[in-house]
Amino acid sequence: MRWNLRLAAANRGVWKASELQRSLAEHGLVISAGKMSGLWSGQPVSVKLADLDVICKVLDCQIGELLIPEPDKVDALPEAEAPAAAASSSGPTVLPRRRDGRSLPPT
Repeated sequence: MRWNLRLAAANRGVWKASELQRSLAEHGLVISAGKMSGLWSGQPVSVKLADLDVICKVLDCQIGELLIPEPDKVDALPEAEAPAAAASSSGPTVLPRRRDGRSLPPT
């Protein structure tokens, strides 16, 4: 995914991060200068879904204007490795137990 906040804001006449920061605060989303800098200038490490709602409300945009999919950047596993990778990602085997800690009878 590519983060596109700066262009989405510019398309609506918001040219400075501080302008957007004030507008977000007016809608209840108070963002520190450091986090605002990360949102404005690059790829944020994380963004809460509730924060995305406020950003979309303030900019009057859809989420597709903020997050641009980039499927070309996803590496595909070779077919020979795909089943093995899927099997190893299933995690450890879970054994059922009774609530009192005793094991269940064999099946």
